[in-house]
Amino acid sequence: MKRSRAPMILALSALWLPGQFSLMAQLTVEHVAAQIYMLAGEGGNVAVSAGDDGIVIIDDKNKGRADKIKAALATLQKGELRYILNTHHHGDHTGTNVVFGLDVPIIAHENVRQRLSGGGLPKSAWPIITFNDQLALHFNGEKMQARHFPGSHTDGDLIVTFTESNVVAMGDLYFSGLFPYVDLESGGSVAGLIVSIETILAELPPDVWLIPGHGPLSRRDDLADYLDMLKGTTGTVRKEMSRGRSLAQIRKKGLPKKWSGWAWNFITEERWIGTVYDSYSE
Repeated sequence: MKRSRAPMILALSALWLPGQFSLMAQLTVEHVAAQIYMLAGEGGNVAVSAGDDGIVIIDDKNKGRADKIKAALATLQKGELRYILNTHHHGDHTGTNVVFGLDVPIIAHENVRQRLSGGGLPKSAWPIITFNDQLALHFNGEKMQARHFPGSHTDGDLIVTFTESNVVAMGDLYFSGLFPYVDLESGGSVAGLIVSIETILAELPPDVWLIPGHGPLSRRDDLADYLDMLKGTTGTVRKEMSRGRSLAQIRKKGLPKKWSGWAWNFITEERWIGTVYDSYSE
């Protein structure tokens, strides 16, 4: 069930390449609820809490976008950036750590620090506050609850629940209306992702707002559709695997037409079938 909400578009020009890991060619700011906003385009979505204590952001987009993020946050007129939380280690969510980390503490799961610190990045890009299971940040009059979900999109994924605003920033556990990217080489798994989404979905209230890692602002029913897709497409591939079909044969046959609308430039149907095949082969 998709909604139509018109975001406030910032006058920020962008160079967008066809292969870039982004769905929008322009940085946009959309009010979500209470003091929570979403920055979309030019990398993964960013969740923003902007209030009396200042600003916290969840993720920070691709490398080179720091000035545009600063310009977008300035339009909210809510003081200085105080903290950054990274939902995982991928560059479209941590690319400007290297700039913001010079002045602002970065928080993430322990595995995210290990991957970023081992990736040849300067120390300013590394999280300096880490945790293993859950962490609470009390800011702008509400509890921000960060929770780790292992072995899903990567081995360092977390979601952040804004307890008073009734908003959840999902990171790349959730690609709204899209086949997801599951990074098998970084500890992700399709089976683990399905378990995580089942767990999250069971705990969400019906009126919650969800900020996905990629794709439009969503509701609980949208996440339920995503779970149905994960289970349906995975079930199809696994059934063919049980019959001894090769990856090439499964790709040639394809998925049922009902899932065709979930493909996009980065995760095509063929690539998603390969991810499922490889994940369950392991």
